Amino acid sequence: MVAALAAVKLGLHLWVNATTPYGFHRDELLYLAMGRHLQLWRMDFPPGIALLAEASRAVLGDSLSAIRFAPALAGTALLVAAALFARELGGGRWAQGLAALAVLASPLLLRSANLFQPVVFDQVAWTAALLAVARISRNGDPRWWIALGAALGLGLLLKFSIAFIGIAILVAILATPLRRSLLTPWPWLALAIALLLGSPSIVGQIELGFPVLGQMADLREGQLERVTPAAFVLGQLLWGPGTVLAAAGAAALLGARRFRRYRALGWSCAGAFVILLLLQGKPYYLGPVYTALFGAGAVLLERSRLRWVAAALILAFGATLLPLGVPVLPPVRMAEYAQAIGATAALRTNTGEIERLPQDYADMLGWEEQVTAVAGVYRRLPAGDRRRAVIIAGNYGEAGALDFFGPRHGLPGAVSPAGSYWFFGPGDLPGEVAVTIGATREDLSAFYDSLQTATRITNAWAVEEERDLTVYVVRKPRRTLQEVWPELAGEN
Repeated sequence: MVAALAAVKLGLHLWVNATTPYGFHRDELLYLAMGRHLQLWRMDFPPGIALLAEASRAVLGDSLSAIRFAPALAGTALLVAAALFARELGGGRWAQGLAALAVLASPLLLRSANLFQPVVFDQVAWTAALLAVARISRNGDPRWWIALGAALGLGLLLKFSIAFIGIAILVAILATPLRRSLLTPWPWLALAIALLLGSPSIVGQIELGFPVLGQMADLREGQLERVTPAAFVLGQLLWGPGTVLAAAGAAALLGARRFRRYRALGWSCAGAFVILLLLQGKPYYLGPVYTALFGAGAVLLERSRLRWVAAALILAFGATLLPLGVPVLPPVRMAEYAQAIGATAALRTNTGEIERLPQDYADMLGWEEQVTAVAGVYRRLPAGDRRRAVIIAGNYGEAGALDFFGPRHGLPGAVSPAGSYWFFGPGDLPGEVAVTIGATREDLSAFYDSLQTATRITNAWAVEEERDLTVYVVRKPRRTLQEVWPELAGEN
């Protein structure tokens, strides 16, 4: 049963990626650009996603289906892991199948496995760490400490949020009989392995002055400012019937006699919940622990008369909300569907507004059209201007799109003061002539004496900041790009 469900999940992602009416997400374009600017020991983000981007491009190519193959595999691994948790906790085939079904039917886990972002790979790292804790709890095999260290270290290469589950596991070890293992060398070896594998992320932060602190401050002042503890708790209801299954699993891991040896696993999940609650994390940040909780909950229900009811409810929930998990409906139909089911929470943006499409979906629209428009302006420049022209983008999505789609239009690489692009630098040209997108006339007039409106780009379905853009041709800079670049760090 688990193999069949895994095949369904992988097949669903491959089919969606081959047929979706949407394109690349802005974040995917950034991570592909990071791969092209890869400096393993000197990046403002953990470099694992950049390494994966380059590996995917080298092995499979750079089509949408090729780039999204790795996250599809990672998402399928989460399904298999949920079944492994059920088996580890004493569940038979039914429990393993129910746990796997809960992952398959989760819109949140479908969404993360549909996009080339660190999220799904981070979820795999958390899950692997928790599975190692479960194995250590069962038989104390020291080899699983090595696996735990490897999972945490690889997670550190992907996202710094791996620290949350690392801290939670440490607290769980101290709170359970596993604390006796701290008198052996194995936990310390695990720590050394984690730090060694994750060292590129740590060194990069030291080299660049800990940009993660600024990123976290911006996140807290922007997106997380609206996430209250109540919103975080209520957000767990987005798992639908899976929430009940996971809650039952959590209660069992923490209190049921049959799971007594797995208390460290339960406290690890509970610790992650408390940490994210206190730090105002988004509800989906807790997603990785659900694989373990689904497994425990499924074991509880395996011999219950309610098991068929649980399976039916989970399946119905997943089928009903499938379009929220993967982009199978074009924008017009997606907006109609979301309105029909009243999916307000799914339509709320990072800044709190309610839009017609989920933000992830809107962020997959319009990028190629932008590049085509910029290329048209660039080609109309006099030959002398083209040779010295710089393409300047207002944000990393626009810059990433120009870098990805631009070469087929004969465009040079883009520069941008936004996000990771600031660390990529201004390039070699001084910026005597520039074609800009995403910058306002007011911003540009602070640096250039000559501004010419070249064209406008509109897209009603894109995210708000990309719906109405003006492309300018600017000349007569007051200073070179290289001279002003350090001052633009504030835009980062």
